[in-house]
Amino acid sequence: MTVNVNQGFLKKAIGIGLTAVMGASLLAGCSSDSKTNTANGGTAAPSESAERVTLKVEIFDRGNSPEPYTITNNYLSQLIQKNFGDPNNIDVEFVPVQRSEEVTKLNVLMASNTDVPDIVFTYDSSVFYRYAQQGGLTDVGDLLDQYGSNLKKFIGDETLSFGQLEGKQFAIPGKRAITGRYSSYIRQDWLDKLGLPVPTTTDELYTTLKAFKEKDPGGLGSKNIPMGMALAPAQFETLIYSFMKPISGDLTYSQRYELPLHEGFKDAMQFLNKLYNEGLISKDFSLDEDKTQLGKDIQNGNVGYWSEDVDVLFYADGTLDNLTKNVQGSKVLPVDVLTNAKVDNKHIKSRYASNGMYIMIPKSSKRAVEAVKYLDWMATGNNLIDIYSGVEGENYDLVDGIPVVKADVSQEFADRLFNAGDTAIISNGKNLGDQATNEKAWISGFPERNQEMLKQSIAIANTDTVGPIVFGKPIEAEGQYGTTLNDKLAVIIVKTAMAKPEEFESVYEQEMKDYMSLGGEKLKAELEKALTELPAK
Repeated sequence: MTVNVNQGFLKKAIGIGLTAVMGASLLAGCSSDSKTNTANGGTAAPSESAERVTLKVEIFDRGNSPEPYTITNNYLSQLIQKNFGDPNNIDVEFVPVQRSEEVTKLNVLMASNTDVPDIVFTYDSSVFYRYAQQGGLTDVGDLLDQYGSNLKKFIGDETLSFGQLEGKQFAIPGKRAITGRYSSYIRQDWLDKLGLPVPTTTDELYTTLKAFKEKDPGGLGSKNIPMGMALAPAQFETLIYSFMKPISGDLTYSQRYELPLHEGFKDAMQFLNKLYNEGLISKDFSLDEDKTQLGKDIQNGNVGYWSEDVDVLFYADGTLDNLTKNVQGSKVLPVDVLTNAKVDNKHIKSRYASNGMYIMIPKSSKRAVEAVKYLDWMATGNNLIDIYSGVEGENYDLVDGIPVVKADVSQEFADRLFNAGDTAIISNGKNLGDQATNEKAWISGFPERNQEMLKQSIAIANTDTVGPIVFGKPIEAEGQYGTTLNDKLAVIIVKTAMAKPEEFESVYEQEMKDYMSLGGEKLKAELEKALTELPAK
């Protein structure tokens, strides 16, 4: 028995099991003399001293710096130097790291005594835990008490807990402004043409997709795609969550590659297999890991139903604008369709944790005090607004206390903020208060013509959500096997989707057997043990 899978995909996946996590040797250079760091009982030079010091801060380089700026010398770096650095006798130096190589470059930096910045960060919890366990990070608990009152208030105890290990604060997690992730959409004009109601359940969606294929309301012929699909989280996660049972209440395992360990995962794969074999989803979805083809298909009017990140459609001259331009009379409706039989037929979907990136101070840093002061400064007064939103009257107008992006902002003023999100590291998104306020501020940055639909999209993204369990300790198997299992998840999705219906069971069993042998078995055992050790609530 063979399953035909695109050769390019398999060539990429063949490296499963070869990725090794960089070990303790990376942190060999991270030890430091106890006199260099107040958080470790030493005497770091405070910023009030006569000596002018340098604070090195990591920043992502996405290769998009507009002239005349560079990633290390730009409007925001100058603002920070003027408003924080100079008054505190500190030179703030930004150290660029390519976004696509963040973990690899961070490993190299952390192995160095001289080149590692004083502030580094990662989105990968296993990387954070590894550095903390191996003694490479400063315990910032006392420093936050002394110099970080505004920062602590801004982050909050719940989010700070993500950066703790064995009761010590080894990272300062960024605070996420908005936790909603995914919404789904349907072509209202296709429904209208066929006289169909808006589907509200998975079964009704399937019936609608069949009608889209058989009756071809767009007159597209072979280009007709009833349900858009890509090998990307916004598409496959939305489907999988609608079948799986959460681990406890509205909580589940935090890593994407842990999805196969959930009850209901097999049901999701079998439904995807049905959709694929009946020609109801994008035929070459396995080749579309970055959603490029899906985006083109939607904009050209070829797709009847799809799921996506909550904001993707609504940017100026983006997916929705281009669809409207390309297909006269096209109408899109945000919908909450997929129902979960294991959870009272709710529309289960994942939400982000309250934390963003893990902000860390290497133990070798002599500037831990200045580092905490810098982060605290960012959380003080209007500094975050200045970083995220620019200059009132030029970049934004203040409306009911919310900075609203000016519709006619000049390119010169817009370019000021090209790296705002990567500079405001304590805040994933514009944090102005509670989530409702943050959402209102976020929506205001989109074209007015798309704002009402974005509101509907966010409301769907916030409905019946499931968040990650915080264990408060590292899951060792995540660090050991996470990369391998993440690759394997993609293989499972593709192979089980493309299997002939009568071969699904055998293909699924073999792929899951491989998954468990590649570390899934150890991961499952460790997660289940960690669950028993969680404090009772």
